[in-house]
Amino acid sequence: MRNAHDVATIRAAEQALMATVPPGTLMQRAAAGLASVCAGLAGRVYGAGIVVLAGSGDNGGDALYAGARLARRGASVVAVAAGDRVHEQGAAALRTAGGCVTSIDDPDLPAVIGAADLVLDGLLGIGGRGGLREPYSALAGLVARARAGDGRRGAGPSVVAVDLPSGIDADTGVVGGPAVQADVTVTFGTWKPGLLIDPGAACAGLLELVDIGLGPHLPAPAVAGFQAVDVAALLPQPPADSDKYRRGVLGIVAGSDRFTGAAALAVGGALRGGAGLVRLVSAGPAVAVVRQHWPEALTVVTGDGAQAAHDVETAGRVQAWVAGPGMGTDEAARDRLAAVLATGLPTLVDADGLTLVAQERGLLARVAPTLLTPHAGELARLLGADPADVEARRLEHARAAAAELGATVLLKGSTTVIAPAGGGEVLVNSTGTSWLATGGTGDVLSGLAGSLLAQGLTVTDAAAAAAFLHGIAARQAAAGPAGPGPAVSDPAGTETGSPIAAGDVIDALPAAIRGVRAWAG
Repeated sequence: MRNAHDVATIRAAEQALMATVPPGTLMQRAAAGLASVCAGLAGRVYGAGIVVLAGSGDNGGDALYAGARLARRGASVVAVAAGDRVHEQGAAALRTAGGCVTSIDDPDLPAVIGAADLVLDGLLGIGGRGGLREPYSALAGLVARARAGDGRRGAGPSVVAVDLPSGIDADTGVVGGPAVQADVTVTFGTWKPGLLIDPGAACAGLLELVDIGLGPHLPAPAVAGFQAVDVAALLPQPPADSDKYRRGVLGIVAGSDRFTGAAALAVGGALRGGAGLVRLVSAGPAVAVVRQHWPEALTVVTGDGAQAAHDVETAGRVQAWVAGPGMGTDEAARDRLAAVLATGLPTLVDADGLTLVAQERGLLARVAPTLLTPHAGELARLLGADPADVEARRLEHARAAAAELGATVLLKGSTTVIAPAGGGEVLVNSTGTSWLATGGTGDVLSGLAGSLLAQGLTVTDAAAAAAFLHGIAARQAAAGPAGPGPAVSDPAGTETGSPIAAGDVIDALPAAIRGVRAWAG
């Protein structure tokens, strides 16, 4: 688990630790870890060209001391004092080690940055708020142009962010203006929420954590990112004497005369996710499609009007429900959703179900665990918010929706945010891929998460495990038969492969589950 803490908590932990160690110890620990990562990235230290962008605070000090360590090993290090002042002790250490300090007004600066092997972003630390302002934004622009390369020497220098990329909010991942785009972020002491949640996560690149001793002084995290070992520990393993009913029976209300595929995709996600049995309630055309693709499913063909609630009651015994994908939004669909939510069983609501809930909040007046799985547009309708603002402030809106609606909220997107109904630790998943931006993949996720609910996982655990596996399956499907080995170990890696359809994600789920179990040992 990548446990992340907010800035106020980190500051308190740093103060507690600094009271027990000599002055400057934390900065030296951070600098040593940062220099070690940079040395590995550079491949060779002796003769490497390194530029340090140094702000005036401790973040700049960390970068300068790391630059001094690299200069002592033979690197050519130039530090740029970005403001009116610089961390004096760090700058002195760099000069003593053979490096130099220049100003932002240096006319040779674009050429120096362009010729560098590494650029260290030490402009702003975790206290920064809002986008970069001048002169920091100008420096970030120079780095971005150098990073893009000039067409002759390739991709330009690698950019290493010190603690977090300058310009992103450490607590939320909000990017309020210009920000540094890093290839690698070396963070200290603990993960920051803004490194795990987009749009900030998209600026961070690969993540490295340097232990500086904060652990004993940190409370429970505000945000946590699931890893393969966490998911593997949750996945049910049927005992030798298991049967289909004890494996978990999932009820699904999905599909309609118009949207027949949604039912098949949700059923497929549930079966590949390990449900022992799936009972589908849907319109005749959708049931016919499901029977062709998934003859294992038990089906009930829906009636009209007053029959709608009866359809749910006669489906048979289940341990959890999924309602919404392609079910329609007419009065009969509303009555089926109401009947599902009245069962008192764990229930996942998606797609058309969310549209109905947005029109009638009272449908969620229930005690049983409820999981809502909106994308940004759907969450915006639920909250009466702007979709663009939801995308920009994913953590804030997911938390607000969970509190306002009394349900656990899984906000889909490039990084999935899962906010529990009762508040507390938010779970984040980063295995998602842009290849998932295609019709029907959300229906697969609904079935997968529903199957885990039916197998006994809590709504938060089911949501987090399903999102993780969904992303891994998509990556493996996009990569082809060989599958991307690093996808499980390095979800934030470079995206490769080719376009996929929702059915490809279903087909890849067994391999994704095997891979997660194997990676976890």
